[in-house]
Amino acid sequence: MCGIAALQIKNPALRPQLGALLNTMLCEVIERGPDSAGMAVYDNPELTDQDSTVLSLLGADLGKTPAQIRTELDLELPEAEVAVEVLGHTTLVSGQATSQELAAALDTVLPAYDVIGRGRHVAVMKSVGNPRDVADAHDLVSMAGSRGVAHTRMATESAVTAAGSHPFSVADDLCLVHNGSFSNHASIRKELQRTGVVFDSANDSEVAARYIATRLEVGEDLETALENLSEVFDGFYTLVVTTKDGMAVVRDPISCKPAVVAETEDWVAMASEFRALAELPGIENARVFEPEPGQVYTWRA
Repeated sequence: MCGIAALQIKNPALRPQLGALLNTMLCEVIERGPDSAGMAVYDNPELTDQDSTVLSLLGADLGKTPAQIRTELDLELPEAEVAVEVLGHTTLVSGQATSQELAAALDTVLPAYDVIGRGRHVAVMKSVGNPRDVADAHDLVSMAGSRGVAHTRMATESAVTAAGSHPFSVADDLCLVHNGSFSNHASIRKELQRTGVVFDSANDSEVAARYIATRLEVGEDLETALENLSEVFDGFYTLVVTTKDGMAVVRDPISCKPAVVAETEDWVAMASEFRALAELPGIENARVFEPEPGQVYTWRA
């Protein structure tokens, strides 16, 4: 059992409130996943810049100070205008380079690091511990943005680690959160590995994220990729996938895992329980519904 909270802002006037609204939603699903938590926030002007790529790294202590990391990265990427910032349990490295170029430079600078998010629009933050403490450590409540997703985890398929927490961000500006479990993830993992896909964790949810990334890479749109996922993956699940320009929700064909969607002219939100939606502005006038079994729902920014 895990908890999901996702919010996409339609009305630009509400963007400054994204973090506060998402934080309230997150706090209402803590009981569903007290082990660990994670958040992804899109288009926060304090954290991301469309002219630069941001790599979100797991941990605040990577063996070198932010100043040391920046100085050494400047030698590897002298034209990239690199910046390094510690935010809660996360280190954000940004620069005017691709995510592959930044990662390659980091390979020579840091002895070990884990990338938990990447792209020009998203910052990903996650850690073990009480989800409220994780959100507070990253000051989620103060963040602005266009969309965000949060997850509280009760581990069933792999160990309680920060790396195994959600969201899983395995391609630029792509994030996935999952409530449920996949019964055939091991065989799909092996098939993806045969095509050259590299995994960062033993989590079954990462397999779904890697699968979607490969489908998008060959030109499928998000809706088609999720429809194909439903044909390939067995198990019980509710998934939320966010990208630089939208959000999608899909449940398994028998809707074993809960999901509630609410939508107004100002925003669209999804949560594992209605109480997580109850404090959103204008909820009394929202269209509220449960996603149909196996149907993919998408919302463009």
